[in-house]
Amino acid sequence: MQDLTRRQMLAGLAAMPWLLPSGLNASVSRARVLVVGGGFAGATAARYLKRQAPALEVVLIEPKSAFYTCPFSNNVLAGMAELDSLRQDYRALQRQQVLHVRERAREIDLQARQVVLQDGQRLRYDRVFLAPGIDMDWQAIEGYDRNASMHLPHAWQAGAQTSLLRRQLQAMNDGGLVIISVPDNPYRCPPGPYERASLIAHYLSQAKPRSKLLILDSKDSFSKQALFQQGWQTLYGERIEWVGRAGDGRVVRADAIRRELVCEFGQRHRAAVINLIPPQKAAEVAQRSGLVDASGWVPIRPATFQAREASDIYVAGDACIAAPMPKSAYSANAQAKVAVAALLADLAGQAPPPAVWRNTCYSLLAPGQAVSIAADYGVQAQRLVELPGSLALSPLQAPLGLRAQEAALAEAWYQSICADAWGQLL
Repeated sequence: MQDLTRRQMLAGLAAMPWLLPSGLNASVSRARVLVVGGGFAGATAARYLKRQAPALEVVLIEPKSAFYTCPFSNNVLAGMAELDSLRQDYRALQRQQVLHVRERAREIDLQARQVVLQDGQRLRYDRVFLAPGIDMDWQAIEGYDRNASMHLPHAWQAGAQTSLLRRQLQAMNDGGLVIISVPDNPYRCPPGPYERASLIAHYLSQAKPRSKLLILDSKDSFSKQALFQQGWQTLYGERIEWVGRAGDGRVVRADAIRRELVCEFGQRHRAAVINLIPPQKAAEVAQRSGLVDASGWVPIRPATFQAREASDIYVAGDACIAAPMPKSAYSANAQAKVAVAALLADLAGQAPPPAVWRNTCYSLLAPGQAVSIAADYGVQAQRLVELPGSLALSPLQAPLGLRAQEAALAEAWYQSICADAWGQLL
């Protein structure tokens, strides 16, 4: 019960405005901050920038009128929720006097200190908060590109791809095989594919009882592995099979028309439905702006989350290199708050406050049953590290009551963090 109480505390911290500087001077009110991207990191940043410095000019550059969250999108795939339950809009931010520019940011002109929009318009900035999220690496798997994803959906950016994969699962014949292909690290939401496997297996057990699910993994281990595999065995028996890289689980080629995957050592797999999650990289605006390194992600200065290549650019969320923090919604929200504090301190001519972060990740094994992992992070010797003794993992042997409490906490966390990021009332 003490562990559960700590988890409740961690979930509640998503809404805390920690580490924001005080005594901001007039130079802050004269500044313009452009926030690129309206996901968990970008929306949080825009809201907290304006909340802490109301006179600051905050402009959100986001082409969409609404954002669909990847957290809880697996519920939609399993028929446990509707797609609209994932929808978050920007009306509360607009009421807070955040200007929403509905255009795509193409690149950042670092010399001119301007963000160049897709339509050619240029917006001047004093600081940029860059939170563009991910793009798929369409060069990583032979035969898998944007067109192929219309047949073999990745569903790793929620919305249309989520609906497509859901329709494919509904349309498949009972007895058909489902394959989930998982990339190597790093990628968005490390436990996400395994929660997806759990909930799709639940759907299959209810609607397609003769069907099975195969996970082809580019890794030989994964987040919360023992918890997932124990849950799969208990809940789904032999319905889920996992194959790691050593067993030829890394997919290198895809044939979208034949619905066929080819693995590293030559094994071929055909299936009724294939969810191919490819390797990922920082979104295109980060690439075009020269902010990424050879990994495809943006290196940052750990204490402030400033881009290593440009001190007036702050980067948070999935696009940045913040290992050992995972690329998760909780991380993005926490990183955004610390980066906002550093940005405002910078504008005010103050030293950045000490930086600490937290991440908690919940995963559903089935409706009403969840497991979680949590850890704290800090900066030591100019490196971001997991703080000793902070790791909290669901117990391997746990009564159903505890799994049910974790599921309830997962729902409460989701509602809380969405309200915190987009400013909607619970």
